[in-house]
Amino acid sequence: MTLWRISWVVIFTAVLVWSGINPKDMATWFLEVLPALIAFALLIATRERFRLTTLLYVLILVHCVILMVGGHYTYAEVPLGDWVRDWLGQDRNNYDKLGHLAQGFVPAIVAREISIRLGVFRSRAWMNYFIVAMCLGISAFYELIEWWVALLSDEAAESFLGTQGYVWDTQSDMAVALLGAILALVLLGRWHDRQLRALRATP
Repeated sequence: MTLWRISWVVIFTAVLVWSGINPKDMATWFLEVLPALIAFALLIATRERFRLTTLLYVLILVHCVILMVGGHYTYAEVPLGDWVRDWLGQDRNNYDKLGHLAQGFVPAIVAREISIRLGVFRSRAWMNYFIVAMCLGISAFYELIEWWVALLSDEAAESFLGTQGYVWDTQSDMAVALLGAILALVLLGRWHDRQLRALRATP
């Protein structure tokens, strides 16, 4: 295992352990951290057969950290979100929007990498359209999961949903995820292409 991979695993494990120590709500912690654990398992399983670009590994790690921090405090009570709220004079903790931005941003690059490497699309335009639509679909499905959790567990519902009384929370979450997907494709497309070329050149 390379130093880079060891560093990735150490950071992931350290944040995971920290987040699991006396979280605000254990049920919420598990629900929020579960996607990160699934991602970790998939990366381990595919590390030799389908090695990813360094850019994508970094993005996935950042997304996992966002999830684990949100799981520890609950999204509505993350101190960083409170600080930004007070600094900007807002009326709610918007750390959850950072999470939903990542929910669109990171999967967009995941889908882009898989699509390009497997030659799924002949047209980059159709690829970008599909990626944005897929990310919006993922966001919508996640909102459905939040709804189902709310129906099944009254105690964990408020912490997991984190609406903070905002009536348009679901719609704004999806809009932010959509924005994240578009930004990822626009801002990182060329950089990602260079990383893909470098990966292909690596024996």
